[in-house]
Amino acid sequence: MLKAYAAHVQERATQNLPPLPLSAEQVAEVVSLLKNPPVGEAENLLNLISNRTPAGVDQAAYVKAAFLSDLAVGKAHSPLINADLAVELLGTMLGGYNVQALVALLDTTMAVAAVKALSNTILMFDAFHDVDEKMKAGNVHAKALIESWSNAEWFSNAPALEKEIKVVVFKVDGE
Repeated sequence: MLKAYAAHVQERATQNLPPLPLSAEQVAEVVSLLKNPPVGEAENLLNLISNRTPAGVDQAAYVKAAFLSDLAVGKAHSPLINADLAVELLGTMLGGYNVQALVALLDTTMAVAAVKALSNTILMFDAFHDVDEKMKAGNVHAKALIESWSNAEWFSNAPALEKEIKVVVFKVDGE
């Protein structure tokens, strides 16, 4: 799988195109390799799971979120990804399959890391109500998360925009 994807990356580069993101099947293979990584492939495997797997709600994201969730709660093990890194990577998925896993972590020893990850996630949809219920039940981590959202830390912690942004505008007559 690693050789085939490297060939794909090279082929796309010759066309001045970025590589396609990993498919669900490819992510499943990466997950298997992360559990028992081949010598010399650690950096490549971490890059593939971190940067080449799509965020959101496609099947590849589902496989990624399930694996990272299992790592976070100790159901799976990888010599390359500990529980803290798993939660951090879940936090980079923007919303979708990662949300329920992170909300569930609010009741565990990984709660502080889950709050940090969820503080920058605004695509919560109905899971917001789960966090709200946890807060009303006395979960201090859920309360900290709600306060973070209330303070718009997801916005204020974002990188600043450049002072000048150059764009090209195309005008098409008749439109």
